[in-house]
Amino acid sequence: MNAMHASDLPLPRIGRGKVRDIYAVGDDRVLLLTTDRISAFDVVMAETIPMKGAVLTQISAWWFRQLGGVTPHHMISADADDIIREAPALKPHRADIAGRAMLCRRTTVFPVECVIRGYISGSAWKEYSASGTLAGEKLKPGLVESQKLEPAIFSPATKAETGHDENITVARVRQLLGDEVAEKLERMARAIYAFGEQTARKRGIIIADTKFEFGRDSDGRIILIDEVMTPDSSRFWAADVYQPGQPQPSFDKQPLRDYLDAERRAGRWNGDAPPPPLPESVVAATSKRYLEAYRRVTGDDLKV
Repeated sequence: MNAMHASDLPLPRIGRGKVRDIYAVGDDRVLLLTTDRISAFDVVMAETIPMKGAVLTQISAWWFRQLGGVTPHHMISADADDIIREAPALKPHRADIAGRAMLCRRTTVFPVECVIRGYISGSAWKEYSASGTLAGEKLKPGLVESQKLEPAIFSPATKAETGHDENITVARVRQLLGDEVAEKLERMARAIYAFGEQTARKRGIIIADTKFEFGRDSDGRIILIDEVMTPDSSRFWAADVYQPGQPQPSFDKQPLRDYLDAERRAGRWNGDAPPPPLPESVVAATSKRYLEAYRRVTGDDLKV
């Protein structure tokens, strides 16, 4: 599989995110194509990470199949031949879409990220350690970094195409979407996380936190969309080395973050675009991490 920085398919392109290109397939479906672009510290790297796009697409597809009895969702198929039957114009581009594309129902997307935090880490720990709060709301005192939160916290955020999402209160979500929708999104997010956390733990992975997106389909249903419980949308930790009171090694772009941190400390990068060139060793180590995450979650090696 060739690495892909950007796609160019014979369909109307309706969006481009940090890693995904989005195309319209008729009026009621979309094609999500996950490239091998990678970002860190809100900067997109010039280099690609081989197999990353396929890992993200196929982990999501695996989860969507598991979640059939838990929540309605937008996936129609992540199989290239199925997709081509629905969009024949893609037949000459089979090599571009194989493994990395997903055909989905089109929805009206709710403008919030539904974050579930089962453990306190990352930006949540940073705020808590400074002020004892999360999104300005008080948490119980005495928590340590990476501690399990019981119960898990629903911690919504604004959606941002560039830069960081911003944590917001549940009250703000109610203002944006109304009480009924806000309550339903929280219930759905909690149910999906509970299922995913239990499933992943049996495979030796702790899903410390994760974010979900939801949309309303043409029938008026609220359904799960976008990616789900991938190394990009979640914090994956190895259960066998988990130790609260400190940061945990993660199954995603940690080799990349470590390299960029070292470049910043050495004064060779100021943290803004353009980023420094990535050594092949960092690219290879990051690709290996994503493939290992796929193997751990699904129980199989990735085949595309």
